[in-house]
Amino acid sequence: MKERGAKQHFSIQVLQVLDASLIWLSFAMASWVHGPLRSLLGMSELEAGGLAGMTWVVFIVVPLTPLVLERFGHYDRLLSRRGVDNLSILLRGMLTVMLIIGIVTVFGKIWDTRRLVLGSGIFLSFLLLWLRSHFTSRILRARAASEGLLERVVLAGGLQETEDFLKELDADVLEAWKVVAHFDLNSKTVEDLDGLIKRESVQRVVFLTGHTEFDRVARAVEACEVQGVEAWIRASFLRTQVARPSFDAIGGQPMLVFRSTPELSWQLFAKKLVDIFGALTAVILFSPFWIAAMIGIRLASPGAPVFYTQERAGLYGKPFRIYKFRTMIPDADKMLDRIKEEHGNEVDGPAFKLASDPRIFPFGQFLRNYSIDELPQMINVLKGEMSLVGPRPLPLHEIEAIEKSSHRRRLSMKPGITCIWQISGRSDITDFDEWVKLDLEYIDRWSLWEDFRILFKTIPAVLFSKGAR
Repeated sequence: MKERGAKQHFSIQVLQVLDASLIWLSFAMASWVHGPLRSLLGMSELEAGGLAGMTWVVFIVVPLTPLVLERFGHYDRLLSRRGVDNLSILLRGMLTVMLIIGIVTVFGKIWDTRRLVLGSGIFLSFLLLWLRSHFTSRILRARAASEGLLERVVLAGGLQETEDFLKELDADVLEAWKVVAHFDLNSKTVEDLDGLIKRESVQRVVFLTGHTEFDRVARAVEACEVQGVEAWIRASFLRTQVARPSFDAIGGQPMLVFRSTPELSWQLFAKKLVDIFGALTAVILFSPFWIAAMIGIRLASPGAPVFYTQERAGLYGKPFRIYKFRTMIPDADKMLDRIKEEHGNEVDGPAFKLASDPRIFPFGQFLRNYSIDELPQMINVLKGEMSLVGPRPLPLHEIEAIEKSSHRRRLSMKPGITCIWQISGRSDITDFDEWVKLDLEYIDRWSLWEDFRILFKTIPAVLFSKGAR
C-alpha cells in the first residue's frame, strides 16, 4: 500500500518524470564518456559521436523504464520499504528493460547499437535511480517525522506477541510508523478497538493474533473495514519449513496460499522466453553435430533407430516422451533388470547409473561424454515439456520407486536439460539423496540469474566431460 504521507508530498507522476529525466541524463553521460572509455580499453575511435545509433534505445528506455518500475511497485510504500527491497525492485526492473531491448534488437535486426554506450547507460541509470530513491525515502521520513505525518498504527495482540514482533521488525519500517497503542484483543472488546481507531485517527491495525479466536479477529477486521482502516494480520499461527505465504482469491473468496515453488512472475515469463530462444539457437548452432551424430549412429549401430525415446516424469510427475540420440544397443531397456543383477547399481536410490554399462556402443559413449546425445531434448524444450535449466527428468519406473515423499518435490518445477547436478560432477554423485538435495536447493533459491549461472558453468562441464558416463 502507498503511504498517505508520501502521496501528499510526491506524486507518482512527478517521480516518473524525474526518473525519465535521470535515465536520459544517464545515456547522455554514457555517450560523453564513450570516447575516453574506448581509448582506456584500447579500442579504436569511432567517427560518429554523441548518441548516434542509440536514438531508438533512448526513445524506448526513457518512457518505458518508469512504467516497468511502477509495475514492480517501485513507487509504492516509499516510507516503509526496506533498502534491500528497493534494490531488488530496481534490479528486476532494469533487467526487464534490458530483456525488452535485447528482443527488439534481435527481431528488429538493429546491429549498429553502441554496446558500450548501452551498458554504461543502463548502469548509470540504475545508479542514479537508486540514489534518487534512497534520498527520496530519507526526505519523506524526515518530513513525516517533523510534521507529524508518520503512519499511525495500532498493534493488536498479547504483550509477548507484540514484543516479539517489534524485535523482528526492520528499523526502516519502524521509522515510518507511530505506534499509538498496544491493544490486547483477548482482554478488550471490539467496541474498545472501534473507539480507539476514532480517537487516535488510526491508519492501520496490525493483528498479532496467534492465540486469539478467529471469530473475534474477524469482527475486529470488520470494525477496521467500516472505518476504512487497513487491517494487517500476521499469519504466524501457521508454521511452514519451505512454503512461502501469499494471498490470492478463488471466485471472490480470499485465500491464504503457501507455495514452495517459484511464484508466477516476470522472471518465469523471461525463463520461458530464454528457453524458446535458447533452444532455437542451439538447434541452428549445433545442427552440424546433429548430422554427424545421426550418420555416426547409423554406421556404428546399423538397422536401429537414430533417436531414442522414453517416458519420463515431467512437471508434477506428468509423463512425457523425451528425445535423445540413441547411445545403446537395440532393446537396451529390456536388458535393464539383468544388468542390475550382474553389475549392480552405482547410485544409492531409485535412479540407475553404471560407469561401464555394456549396453552402450563405443560411438554412443563418445556422444555421452560430450552430452551430444542430449541435443534432441531441445525439441522437448520447444514443446514446453522441458526447460533449459531444471531438475533432470527421471524415467517413470524410477519415480515410482521413490520412497520419501519429500523427494517428489523435485517434480514441482519443469525438468531441464542441465541443472546443478550436471555442473557438480553428474555421475560422480552416487547418493540419490545428495542429488535430490541439489535439485531442491535450486528450486528454493531459483532466480533467472541462477539459470544463467548454471548455463554458463555447463559449458566447461560438457567440454571437459565432467562426470559424464
